[in-house]
Parts: sequence; C-alpha cells; structure tokens
Amino acid sequence: MKKHNYEIKVEWTGNEGNGTLNYKSYNRNHTIIADGKYNVINGSSDPSFLGDKTRYNPEDLFLSSLSACHMLWYLHLCSVNKIIVTEYIDNATGIMEETKNGSGKFAEVTLNPKVKVTEENMIVKANELHEEANKMCFIANSCNFKIGHIPNTTI
Repeated sequence: MKKHNYEIKVEWTGNEGNGTLNYKSYNRNHTIIADGKYNVINGSSDPSFLGDKTRYNPEDLFLSSLSACHMLWYLHLCSVNKIIVTEYIDNATGIMEETKNGSGKFAEVTLNPKVKVTEENMIVKANELHEEANKMCFIANSCNFKIGHIPNTTI
C-alpha cells in the first residue's frame, strides 16, 4: 500500500495574558500553516464555543475538505469518461450533533454540486459519477456517516 505523509502546523494565537486561567480568559484564534504554502489559514472555534465568526473553524474546514476532495475526484472521473465539465459549484451542508458532555460528531453531510456540462447527453452519466467519486474520495472514506449528494447538472 502506498502511503502519503502530511504535516501541518497549528499555532494558538489567543493568549490574552492569562492563558487558560478559565473558559473565558482566552480566545480561540489560531493559524494553520504548511511549509511551502503561500497563505496561512486564520482559524478559531465556532461562535457557539466562543470563537471568532470571521475565521474558519474546524467544522468549516472539515466540510470544505470533504467537498473539495469529492469535487477533485468527480472532475477526474468526468475527464476519463469524456464528460466535459465547464463549471462546478458546491454549496455543501453538514450537521454536527453535540452531546451532553460537550463532545460531538458530524451526523450527516450533503453535497449540493451544481455542474455544467457541454452536452445534454452527458447529464445522466455526470450525475451517476457522484456516487463513484464518493467511493474514491479519501476524506469520505475516513468518515463514519453517510454523505448525501443532490447534484444539479445542466448544460
């Protein structure tokens, strides 16, 4: 089995002078950095957990990773199946359930890709390839919940 290694640096930038003295004494801001990448990602926690709503939270990044991985596999499968995609936009949604002790997990994700292809006779196969892309997606294969797809393919 071929293995791929990844490295990422997450640096907390939210110490406001008292560290984690109590739950409200610090902010959740952090940066996500990878060697050789041009930009850092400014992160925080979800506003429900005292985070900065103007920054990406782990749940946003998880959902975007799932959506982007699916899209990249989908575009690959379209190219090898002679389906010409000219536009792809996904407005993905996810539901995370929080438990009584404060932990949680994603219960469901739905990808809503709007795809444009060049010919009407490509639409049926284009829609079918979403299931195949889901089977190939590295991130989807790492999830323990169902990922739904509601494609809208037009010419």
